[in-house]
Amino acid sequence: LVGHFLEETCVNPTFIINHPQIMSPLAKWHRSKPGLTERFELFVNKHELCNAYTELNDPVVQRQRFADQLKDRQSGDDEAMATDETFCTALEYGLPPTGGWGLGID
Repeated sequence: LVGHFLEETCVNPTFIINHPQIMSPLAKWHRSKPGLTERFELFVNKHELCNAYTELNDPVVQRQRFADQLKDRQSGDDEAMATDETFCTALEYGLPPTGGWGLGID
């Protein structure tokens, strides 16, 4: 829905913010808006330039999100992530890159 209805209208620089948790399995939950995450995407001329979020660093929550994604994947959702147990174990040890802010630039 976002790709169809929103991204196509983002000609001028536009930030899409506060994505639903279901769309952002690696992002930390929003501090004041339940059900949302601390995430944004920048679009210019209908193209995504960056996707950034506060990284989820709670291994229990991350493992549950992976389990939820696996159910979606088994139900036919091609974009749902598979469980990454090695990543969850690394979180339990305090994986350093998840201590701050994640930013990806395409």
